[in-house]
Amino acid sequence: MLDLKTLAQNIRRLTPAKDRAPVQRVVQRLRDDGRVTPSRIVLDTELGVIGDRWAAGRSPKPDAQVTLMRFDVASVMTEGAEVAILGDNLFASLDTSAQNLPPGTVVRVGTARCEVTPKPHRGCKKFAARVGEDAWTLTGAPEWEAEQLRGVHLRVLDSGEGGIGYEIVVESRPAAPPDRGP
Repeated sequence: MLDLKTLAQNIRRLTPAKDRAPVQRVVQRLRDDGRVTPSRIVLDTELGVIGDRWAAGRSPKPDAQVTLMRFDVASVMTEGAEVAILGDNLFASLDTSAQNLPPGTVVRVGTARCEVTPKPHRGCKKFAARVGEDAWTLTGAPEWEAEQLRGVHLRVLDSGEGGIGYEIVVESRPAAPPDRGP
């Protein structure tokens, strides 16, 4: 596992897309903590990713239906190993920073439409166990917080199909608040 300094250096070299990027990995998390990586999925307004454990056997929270993480960051953190172990549903080399994808941003994922929710997506001990304490520390460090390296949560607005090779396209971002001045 990479140390904190090496992770930071490698991530700083990355240049993610701002407005559109192809989906590079799709993951359905199973009830037994297993993972499947189909080439296509259905995103549903009620169930999130059809077949994902998100809606199974608990009270699902609509502000965390689908998770999106940068594929390039995940590849650095997993040192090129399969990124599905991280448990996010969608991976694309799209800038997930708070500046680029603030809450309220609407993205099209294939034929589905989704909205970035305000719920923070933070790593947990499972994440640390999979990619190391230094990667977990980096994702939560104050100087990296706005980069949202762990990704963002999406709520499905309009059901549709997505998958590997489908594009994630930013359709709209919320208006910036007016500058109030001194």
